[in-house]
Amino acid sequence: MNDKMSRRKFFAAVGVGGVAAAAAVVATKGGEDRKAESGQATQQGQGYQLTAHVRRYYETTKV
Repeated sequence: MNDKMSRRKFFAAVGVGGVAAAAAVVATKGGEDRKAESGQATQQGQGYQLTAHVRRYYETTKV
């Protein structure tokens, strides 16, 4: 019986840990969004950027 209880506690801890990790990720992403809105975010040159070249491509794909 003690074996089953420790197994249950293990799976409960894994579930709680997963929820805590997800909450930490959401909290981190929310902070970045707030920085971007207030203009405090620094430009690092990574990720999607809407440039003139990309706009021209979008114009050619319109149906």
